[in-house]
Amino acid sequence: MKIVSYNVNGVRSALEKGLVEWIDQHQFDVICIQETKAHSGSVPVLLIESLGYRHYWHSAKRKGYSGVATFTKQKPNQVNQGMGIPKYDDEGRVIRIDLGELTILNCYFPNGHSGPERQAYKMSFLEDFLNWVNRLRVERPNMIVVGDYNIAHAEIDITDPLRKENTSGFKREERQWMSKWFDSGFVDAFRHLFPDETSYTWWRTTRASRQTTPGWRLDYQSVSRPISDRITSVTHLQDAFHSDHCPVLLEIDLN
Repeated sequence: MKIVSYNVNGVRSALEKGLVEWIDQHQFDVICIQETKAHSGSVPVLLIESLGYRHYWHSAKRKGYSGVATFTKQKPNQVNQGMGIPKYDDEGRVIRIDLGELTILNCYFPNGHSGPERQAYKMSFLEDFLNWVNRLRVERPNMIVVGDYNIAHAEIDITDPLRKENTSGFKREERQWMSKWFDSGFVDAFRHLFPDETSYTWWRTTRASRQTTPGWRLDYQSVSRPISDRITSVTHLQDAFHSDHCPVLLEIDLN
């Protein structure tokens, strides 16, 4: 199964940059996009359907903000929008699909850059999200949690970590939460295969200067331990230029 996660920083903008053609070229099984900044009714979904995908959206109440969407070729057994916590669900942060025994959570974690209030909201989200996932895993142990976590976990995941240690996205309490997250029963799929590789998923540019631009690894594929030995490949698709993020492709053998 090929599962790609991609913060598109506005799905309409990404479509104008050739997102549909790129999807058609790669033929992923599941596509999880974040920061859609749109409702499905404002997007040419027939283009997505023409490639054989069913599509499910969880959009923010505020127009042009946040939002996640999952496209899948296999019909899900179940689809759920949000966590049942209005202050997060109103921002379109999480969508769940169940494909047989597998649960995929497509997530867009909050960004705390705008000030202390949003940083506090982010930390509240992190704790509530972990508690919610831990409860869900009791009945759905085979889980993959993908998306833009808006956190660089370790010094290897960010350019010039000493200068960024007080910046949202690399604060000590955020990094400690990430460690707790992985200790709770998840594997960082990229680090599972590449424990010492420096590779980023977000830059301040969308173009080829990424190779010389300071970057952050903010986008993750967390795989629950019962199925982590089935990970076969994780790739940062840094030649995709629809956004300031690049897609992360996970390949996992679930047969």
